[in-house]
Amino acid sequence: MTPRRTPPPAAPELYRFNTLDFTALGLYVAVALFFSLAGALFLPLLLELAPTPAAASYAVNLIFYGLVGTVALLAARKVLARDLKVLGTRPWFTLAMVPTAVIAMMILTALVVAASGEVQTSANQEGLQDLVQQVPAWLMIPLLVVVGPFVEEYIFRHLLIGKLSRRINVWICSILSVVLFAAMHIVGQEDLSLPALLPYLAMGATLVLVYLWTGRNVMFSYFVHAVKNLLAAVMLYAISPEMLEQLQQVQP
Repeated sequence: MTPRRTPPPAAPELYRFNTLDFTALGLYVAVALFFSLAGALFLPLLLELAPTPAAASYAVNLIFYGLVGTVALLAARKVLARDLKVLGTRPWFTLAMVPTAVIAMMILTALVVAASGEVQTSANQEGLQDLVQQVPAWLMIPLLVVVGPFVEEYIFRHLLIGKLSRRINVWICSILSVVLFAAMHIVGQEDLSLPALLPYLAMGATLVLVYLWTGRNVMFSYFVHAVKNLLAAVMLYAISPEMLEQLQQVQP
């Protein structure tokens, strides 16, 4: 699936950076950097306030994504309403292409990981698996499927491509979006290595392609991201920890 050549957005006023955009982006970057650089110093205090490490991790993620997501929702509400209206005019396209894009993402991820010849589970993925084993689905799924994907699509697609491309070439913005999206998922948790980055690079590239292909429709890329995370969450909750460990040990 290749992106069609898209003209500049028809409503340029929706693609100008505003105060809420800078607030959301500043919160996102500041909190991410804080936990990347000083997370180990903050962890003992956090563990004193929370009953378990899993509860502490969940609370931090919920507060972080909830706060940024609220600001992002206010900042992008007009774009979101417009994009939902566009998708509503062709519901069958949306219903067909969202799962198609998710399947394409999974295939691309499998191909790039297999081509690398090395499977490496990132610390982010291991942390997610630990959370799933200790936090019930009714708490995790809203964070993984609703709030998290929305914040990431707002930051990495709507801001880094939709708005930044008014000043920088769209393909430079797209590459920046893919690389930063992948790095964000592992920075501060492990060394930056290609095997750990590859799954996130493939995911980010797919989301960028569908975002551009649908005329920079951030709600479409959000639905693709959300469905992919939902499938991952269902698998993590459905598969026992012992079986999951055995599957991770299988080399291609």
